[in-house]
Amino acid sequence: MIDDATNWVSQAQGGSQRAYGELYRRYRPRVVRLVEGFAALDPDAREDVVQTTFTRAFRMLPKLKAELAFPSWLLAIARNCALTEISKVGANRAEPPESDVSTSLIPESLNLEVDARVVGELIARLPDGPEKETAHLFYVVGELSAREIAEQMGVGKSAITMRLERFRARVKRELVVQLARSRWKAS
Repeated sequence: MIDDATNWVSQAQGGSQRAYGELYRRYRPRVVRLVEGFAALDPDAREDVVQTTFTRAFRMLPKLKAELAFPSWLLAIARNCALTEISKVGANRAEPPESDVSTSLIPESLNLEVDARVVGELIARLPDGPEKETAHLFYVVGELSAREIAEQMGVGKSAITMRLERFRARVKRELVVQLARSRWKAS
């Protein structure tokens, strides 16, 4: 029942430990099913992703504006936690052995994983505030449009667009340098 689920989200936003427990009980199976779809993760890593998902979601829950968006918002967080974990696994595997390795042997998917990691690091270094939160929701949480982020944050879409443009302008030069360094290290 939608009203019942919305009620639990509202109570959890108010700090109810019982509501947090109920949300975890109700939505954990969905998160587990989604995370099990990431074959690159071993069972321990999958469980870590599930726990990280709920930790992040519950920490950010007071900022969620639309309680009805909770299920899709939670699954977007789970997806991004899984992708982050896969990036970590890929980065650990990417370290070349002592022998000579040609850069042409490094798959393009590794470059994408490195790029995602670098963008995440750039966002993490931003000062706390609306711009950082917007960039995090758009680039790290992903799967949310500017309109959906605006609705969640309770601002206009133009405010979100301007924040994203400021973020892009702020990090453009640093991003190019960081990506070049990261790709060079991966090769």
